[in-house]
Order: sequence, then C-alpha cells, then structure tokens
Amino acid sequence: MDIMKLTATELGKKIKAGEISVVEATEATFAAIEKNEKSINAFVTVLDKEKVLEKAKLIQEKIDKGELTGPLAGVPVAIKDNMCTEGILTTCSSKILSNFVPTFTATAVERLEAAGAVIVGKTNMDEFAMGSTTETSYYGATKNPWDLNRVPGGSSGGSAAAVAACEVPYALGSDTGGSIRQPAGFCGITGIKPTYGRVSRYGLIAYGSSLDQIGPLAKDVSDCAAVLEAICANDKKDSTSADRDDIDFTSALVDDVKGMKVGVPRDYFLEGIDPEVKAAVLAAAETLKNKGAIVEEFDLGMVEYAIPAYYVIASAEASSNLERFDGVKYGYRTADYTDLHNMYKKTRSEGFGPEVKRRIMLGSFVLSSGYYDAYYVKALRVKALIKKAFDKAFEKYDVILGPVAPTTALKCGESLSDPIKMYLGDIYTVSVNLAGLPGITLPCGFDKDGMPIGLQILGQTFDEKKIIQAAYSFECTRDMKLAELGE
Repeated sequence: MDIMKLTATELGKKIKAGEISVVEATEATFAAIEKNEKSINAFVTVLDKEKVLEKAKLIQEKIDKGELTGPLAGVPVAIKDNMCTEGILTTCSSKILSNFVPTFTATAVERLEAAGAVIVGKTNMDEFAMGSTTETSYYGATKNPWDLNRVPGGSSGGSAAAVAACEVPYALGSDTGGSIRQPAGFCGITGIKPTYGRVSRYGLIAYGSSLDQIGPLAKDVSDCAAVLEAICANDKKDSTSADRDDIDFTSALVDDVKGMKVGVPRDYFLEGIDPEVKAAVLAAAETLKNKGAIVEEFDLGMVEYAIPAYYVIASAEASSNLERFDGVKYGYRTADYTDLHNMYKKTRSEGFGPEVKRRIMLGSFVLSSGYYDAYYVKALRVKALIKKAFDKAFEKYDVILGPVAPTTALKCGESLSDPIKMYLGDIYTVSVNLAGLPGITLPCGFDKDGMPIGLQILGQTFDEKKIIQAAYSFECTRDMKLAELGE
C-alpha cells in the first residue's frame, strides 16, 4: 500500500483502525518530500524529522487512549508560510521576514493541532501572497507537479503542489483573490475558500484584511469538508470571526443534486477563455443536469469591474498592512545605514521584491490625498455593487458554476514580464473575495497537453454545505488522478 496515495480521511481511518501508525504516515511523508522537493520546491521550511516523529508518537498514544478521535488525527499536514507558527520560521516567502520566528500560533493551525494533525513544514508562496504563480517567492519558484515547466498557480502554489505531488495528504492555504482556488485548479486538486469570517484570521499575516481567508487544499471534496470542519470556530481574537454553529460540513457529502438550481454566468464564457476550459466546464454543468440539477445560463453583470476594483482595494490594504515591516522590531534589517530614515528606506528597498513594491506603491497612490475619492472610494462602491449582483443571483440559484481561470497552468515566466496579464488571470476568482462568498474548486478534465482544468462552484454567504454537496456529487461522476512524479 502506498500511504501517500491515500486521501487525508482515508489515512485517518487506517490510523484509527491500527492498520497504519502515525509514525509510519509521518515517515512516508518525509520520504515523499525528500524524493520530490528538488524538482518541486513546494516548501520553504521542512521541520526536523526526529522532533516531528517524537510528536507523532505522542499523538499515537492519544489516539490509542481514545483522546483523539477525529478524522484527521495522526495525519500529516503542511501550512502556508504566511500563518504564524510558534517557534517555527514564518517568512511569507519574503527576504524581509527571512529570520522571523513567531512567539504564537495562528488559530486555524492551533485547531488542526488540537485535532491531532502532524505539522511537517511550511509551504512556499508568492511573496506576501502577492501573485498568481508562486514565482515571486524569495526562496525560488515552485513548479507544477503535472509539468515542471509550468507554474502551480498562486499564491498558495506551494500548498497546492505539495498535495498534488503527494508530498502531504492536505495543506492549509489562504485566499485573498483566488489564491486557494486557482492553484487547486492548476494542480488538479480540490480547494475551498470559505465565507469571509468563517475561519479565524488571527495569526495570518495580512495582505488584504477585508479579503483574506484561510482554507484547505486537499485531494478531494471529502478531505476539504473534514479540514474545514476542524478549523472553523468563533475566535474572540479576531473581530471579524463569525459565531455560527452550522459547521458540520461533512454532513453535506451527499451524492444528490436533484432539484438543485445551478446558475451558469454567460459573462464567464465570453472572450479570453480557452476553448478547452470552456468545453470542460460546460460539460461539468451538463453532468449535474443529467443528475437532476436545474441548470440555467444567466447574466451576472459587473464582471469587467471586478479586477480593477479588487486591485485597488487589495493594494490599498496591503500598503497599510506592510507599513509595519521596517526593520525595527523584527525581520530583516539592512546592514549599512546612516540614520533611522535611511534604515527604513534601505531595509524596505532590500527586503521587498518587485511585485510587493508595485502593490505598495499602487496602494499608497490610491489612498493619497486627491486620489482617495477617485479610486479607493469608487472601488468600495463597485465592491458593494458586485455583492448586490451576487445576492440577486442567489435569490434564484442555489449555486453558481463557472471556470476558475481562463486557461490551464501557464508556462514558467510567462506572466512575470507582463503583470497585467497575471492580474487578468484572476477574473473569475476576485469577485468572490469582494463579496465575501464561499467557493470550491475541483478538477473537471484535462486540456490537450494533459494539464488539469479547474471547475469553480460558488455559494451564498455561509452556504458552504451547498457548494460541498454540488462538488461532491460531481466528483462522484469523474475519475481524476493526482500527478505521479518519478514514476
């Protein structure tokens, strides 16, 4: 039996049944990482094997005593490197945090640890989550396990690639404008961006505070539902955390879409979308229709305004959030400076990469006197109109179905030279963050080059169960394999 081919919940069941020990699962994970990391570069930090194995033994004892009974107990996991982990290097894949070791742990990570998860490392990402390819990392680009000449998507590309390459059964990522869903689509796995406020943001190093949300990346819908169930809870340390008790997401794993109303936005299938992506997504809609769903096309509206509104708001929030990284209290500090202001300038100039600097400057510009009303306030109005358009759509439909990206995974370096092209690739994902909605991505086919095509299903606020049910029902009809490296 190949342990690393099992899903997280399958592995959890075998651990609980005594067929596989936590130590065996952990050793298999480290072996897979050692085998694939030179070609994939999915991790920034891989933890000390012996220390992790000691922790695995303690978790095994708790499972044996019946103290840990959840579906993820004893299952290894990787954490995106923008979530604080006490005593473990947390860099946001940036030089400016290359020596930052937090003294506390993010709430979502704490909840996984409480459920018996075995953390094995921190995954690579676009610097400060600013990018769609995981090529802006200070620690080098991550490669797509399906084709090492292509990107895994971003910014959670390290987490997505680690799961797709079977280095870990599942991972945590964060989604500000599609950073869980797009890499999941590019890497042929499943990812959920929960409703804003569903998962505590405490300990998540902020990019866009009104947009960021932590979520799972895993091999299938069942895994994502189980992980989401584990990390959801009201958190007094996060003022935006929702206090809700409808978190039994695994109860939505039902293969039944009879009577479910599925809306397919015509706006998502106009110019710019690859014909193969369009065909695969529409075929998925037809599959749900054949299973009893009511599928209709409709006009969503506001799609063309989503990208500019998102990048104005996200960059404005980023410029504010990243002011704290100045070399004074923690992180990188330039070695040679003359005075305090010179130290600030040189530290930030040397510590941040080009894409982060670009977004800081854009954000500072739209927040500056004379431009605040013309750009930032106008973007906030557009954000409200986008939410209104979705609310109107959800009065008629249970879920909305569409592509996750206009194309499959891009060739390495293709979008770095043209940032606008990279930004436009987020056209189907950013609206979800602006409206605070939940969305799930799962594979629905392959293009002519054998690259996975991602399907995106969106739901109304706090209606994760509907999208999980629709996704699970579709998943039951198709057979997708993860990338097989070195075979």
